[in-house]
Amino acid sequence: MPITAVDSVMVEAEAAAFAKRSVKGEAATQGMRMALSMLDLTTLEGKDSPQKVRALCRKAVQPCGAMPDLPHVAAVCVYPAFVALAKRELDGTGVRVASVATAFPSGQYPLSVRLADVRAVVDAGADEVDMVINRGAFLAGDRETVSDEIRRVKETCAGAHLKVILETGELETYENIRRASDLAIEAGADFIKTSTGKIKPAATMPVVLVMLHAIRDHYLRTGCMIGMKPAGGISTAGAALSYLVMVKETLGDAWLTPDCFRFGASSLANDLLRQLARQATGSDTAKYDFSEA
Repeated sequence: MPITAVDSVMVEAEAAAFAKRSVKGEAATQGMRMALSMLDLTTLEGKDSPQKVRALCRKAVQPCGAMPDLPHVAAVCVYPAFVALAKRELDGTGVRVASVATAFPSGQYPLSVRLADVRAVVDAGADEVDMVINRGAFLAGDRETVSDEIRRVKETCAGAHLKVILETGELETYENIRRASDLAIEAGADFIKTSTGKIKPAATMPVVLVMLHAIRDHYLRTGCMIGMKPAGGISTAGAALSYLVMVKETLGDAWLTPDCFRFGASSLANDLLRQLARQATGSDTAKYDFSEA
């Protein structure tokens, strides 16, 4: 695979320009509704419980009871133990069930264990599998192992969509992020995803722009559309709108759907709801007006 150079200065300047773009009025309202429909509501904590997952599923289907016309979110993402429960709760709603797998978040288990993890979540009904790459192997230069593991996971996914998490905060350089993006795409990723949400920095606009360039170049070369998911660190409606502008101008309108773009940022949901409520009523709302689940 040829190595694509990354001009760091240009990437950061272009990303900064997108961050300064202003979206207002009806365009902002439509953009926030779109962002809500692209959310993967996520709970990945040691204290997760069936009650919390049920509450998250309810919120995914009906984000705000006071605004029943809002779209449902794209997916609910949970640990493997809760996939079957989420599948039952979301049956027939149009909300997909995603599960982390492959020894999330470290990826540092034997491949046989990671593949068994994938088989278990697919058998439990997961529509989407979020895997983490072996960053240690990647940084050691063993790209063939990383590529082979992604291919093996893709095969194990059967019909489930595969989101490949690069954990960009550990990849050190834009060049490494670009190489990891190209590698994941060539190995069969349906989506490439920035982060687990457990490492900082997580998603940043320059990092996402580098990944969007990889998706664009692959599309121009093959005609195949790969999805993108920034995850972690996106918490405001304004930031979400900036990302949508960047996607539109880098990849085009075809990517502005939940099938091709997702936000992995559960904290973003309530800020979108607050801003949409403010536009609808003219009044500010408090954080406690919306459920955390």
